[in-house]
Amino acid sequence: MMVTLQLQQLHVPPGQRLLVRDVDWSEFEQILAELGEKRAARIAYSQHVLEIRMPLPKHEREKSLIGDVVKIVLEELEIDCECFGLDNL
Repeated sequence: MMVTLQLQQLHVPPGQRLLVRDVDWSEFEQILAELGEKRAARIAYSQHVLEIRMPLPKHEREKSLIGDVVKIVLEELEIDCECFGLDNL
């Protein structure tokens, strides 16, 4: 018997991760499409293992702070940059 779960049924608490084995590349691409680009979870895929990790709020604040510092330094050095991250630094 095979059980099928919807992605909406999964809950990964902050600071935790979920590993899903035997995921092929096309399934991984479908999962990425379903989750969309604006997601809090971090997604990794290697050797048919999908990892969904939910960062702690503390890490997200630190990421934003580091991004702000980098933008200030680049502006002071008059270096143009184009940000492509989720939060567009």
